[in-house]
Amino acid sequence: MSAIFTATHPSGYVLSTELARLDIAAVHHWLSVESYWGRHMPLDTLERAIANSLNFGVYAPDGRLAAFCRVVTDKATFAWLCDVFVLPEFRGLGLSKWMVGQMLTHPDLQNLRRHLLATFDAHTLYQRFGYEPIDRPERWLEIKHPNPYPAPEQS
Repeated sequence: MSAIFTATHPSGYVLSTELARLDIAAVHHWLSVESYWGRHMPLDTLERAIANSLNFGVYAPDGRLAAFCRVVTDKATFAWLCDVFVLPEFRGLGLSKWMVGQMLTHPDLQNLRRHLLATFDAHTLYQRFGYEPIDRPERWLEIKHPNPYPAPEQS
């Protein structure tokens, strides 16, 4: 288990990997209601994902969750950045750039062979940190489940 990693932004926002501090209900609401990739995600699915990932919460000076991302990693060779978001009321403050930059300095994510992510519309955010389109995408394969979390049945 890794030590808790923290960083403080000059404006008073705090990034922390402390799982006990994470507002899982807020993360679940945003991912299952607002995101395009996690729509209708069951809470137990998110809880398993969080339990098996390195999670980064960014907290406003008043303690509320402002932003989140998680990294699926073996802490030796590979990391996949996913579930990145900044809640709407905290956008425009540079928190996404700061969060990704801090995440990349985490001791467990150093000297890995590969960092991956997928994004629909935030390429420029990640490219400033060295992420590039996959070299030789013909080598990559996937098993895709386009609707893993169907909308709940209406009664």
